[in-house]
Amino acid sequence: MINVALLSKWHVHAEDYARQAENSEDLTIRLVWDEDSERGQKWAEELGVPFERDLEAVLSNPDIDAVIVSTPTNLHAEVILVAAQHKKHIFTEKVLAFSSKEVNAIFAAVEEANVQLMVSLPRLTESYYLYAQEVVDKGLLGKLTTVRCRLAHNGAVSTDEHPKGWLPEHFFNREQCGGGALIDLGAHPIYLTNRLAGDVEAVTARLQNTQSDEVDDNAVVIVEYKSGALGIIETGFLSAGSPFQLELYGTEGALLIEDDQIRIKGVHEDKKSWMEPKELPASLPMPMEQWIRVIEDGAVPAITNKDVFQLTLINQAAALSTKEGRRVELTEIK
Repeated sequence: MINVALLSKWHVHAEDYARQAENSEDLTIRLVWDEDSERGQKWAEELGVPFERDLEAVLSNPDIDAVIVSTPTNLHAEVILVAAQHKKHIFTEKVLAFSSKEVNAIFAAVEEANVQLMVSLPRLTESYYLYAQEVVDKGLLGKLTTVRCRLAHNGAVSTDEHPKGWLPEHFFNREQCGGGALIDLGAHPIYLTNRLAGDVEAVTARLQNTQSDEVDDNAVVIVEYKSGALGIIETGFLSAGSPFQLELYGTEGALLIEDDQIRIKGVHEDKKSWMEPKELPASLPMPMEQWIRVIEDGAVPAITNKDVFQLTLINQAAALSTKEGRRVELTEIK
């Protein structure tokens, strides 16, 4: 059994991770810590476990094997580095850190401590992504030329019940979040597009502050890949009813995914009509389950350090592109 401490309820997915831990036969929640003591105390009471105000006391506790980190993103590097130094396994919300330098420091600390780090990139486990990857790998679209991925919701749209939108107010705090829609919700289109198109060469972005003074709430990023493919990443907090869309275009066909509908057309199929796949690959274990299997069995996770590193790298490049109004080559990011 892996004894875990929950570190903060700041992120909207913190409760999801706690639920996954509670439902796991391999994890037991033993403690809660939160940078907001009042919030943490309440959460601990709801979960029926002790609350600890002192992070050092949590991490030095020999009964704690691992931590689940849902702190503000600006605390990730600090908290995760200390957790690694105390030889605790780490599961964390994306993004891992704000800069590639911080990401590399975390990777080095985790390797030195010989602990397992998992960043929650759940859409890499989904059957639709696995099918898209299979289509690309088999060359069913010919040479991949364009990937478009859109994920947006209405979290910043004002309603009578939520005048500032249903997202927590702190999701619009630049200091804590490091950004807005792109760094949070846009992470999913970024890591999906990266996986499908390969190594990144350059980024051109527009991060729009439509309603928020501090962070972007609507964003588009064009990614140039070394393969020659273009990635078009769209995200935002201002779109009611926006479906998830993943589109792949190649010299010999196209694959369109919109929510649960999947269609493919190509020279390897009937060129005149769209076909629906008869069967999709089985989904992979969710990130938390992969993390458990790495800790207990030494399994190789499907979510890699490269996925995690490139996610931060593109966010850095997109922020610089918007700030300076230009195309940014990845070699510029230090």
